[in-house]
Amino acid sequence: MISTTIDQEIKQAMLAKDAAKLRGLRAIKAALLLAKTEKGHAEEIDADAEIKILQRLVKQRKESATIYKEQGREDLFAVEQEEIDVISQFLPKQLDQAEIEIVISKIISETGATSIKEMGKIMGLANKELAGKADGKLIGEIVKAKLASL
Repeated sequence: MISTTIDQEIKQAMLAKDAAKLRGLRAIKAALLLAKTEKGHAEEIDADAEIKILQRLVKQRKESATIYKEQGREDLFAVEQEEIDVISQFLPKQLDQAEIEIVISKIISETGATSIKEMGKIMGLANKELAGKADGKLIGEIVKAKLASL
């Protein structure tokens, strides 16, 4: 479970006086604790739920970083980027665009999809297979492009 690893990493970051890493780790710990208490009982959340929480944290920080970059706030952009780097360490390795295209092509050929009208079905299968390994926005763009070229 990520929770126990996070606690150990927090201790190491405190000893090393690594403020950026500590900030990111504390954000993860807070999000995981919040998710546990939202369910109404303090039972452990499963690994899939932890990955979704971490992906949401990265997505939020990317959105904030983009806004800060547009507004010329390099100081705040750097903080968000540091946290993205720390949180990303606990996510599964992200596939590159070529690997995602291979998986999506396989799904399209298996389902026999022939038009953009079947995008919803393909997206559902792609999101299920690529969960935690690829950004949903990128998956959507690739599926749309592949179906449009059929």
